[in-house]
Amino acid sequence: MTQEVTIGDLAVALGNKEVIIDVREGWEYESGHVPTALSIPLSTVPDQLAALPKDKTIWVICQSGGRSMTAANYLGTLGYQAVSVAGGTGSWIAMGNDVSLEVSN
Repeated sequence: MTQEVTIGDLAVALGNKEVIIDVREGWEYESGHVPTALSIPLSTVPDQLAALPKDKTIWVICQSGGRSMTAANYLGTLGYQAVSVAGGTGSWIAMGNDVSLEVSN
């Protein structure tokens, strides 16, 4: 089973320059996302596997936690080390954390 992590855990990961992917749709990502998060919509995760490292933890976030859990579970079945961020971007923003409007790809 995929590990679910907290917003606090994500803040530490962000400071450590961990790999963070945002699996929301592009328009959601563009409206504001966790700084440094890469936009990889859930439906495109299978097509983006080559861009994801197998030797590092991948932090997966969406709006509230459902899609990120789906993506993290999928990645886990393929041998990736993936965790899902509970509460997602909605909680990240609600807690007053920085939000980026820069587009990653």
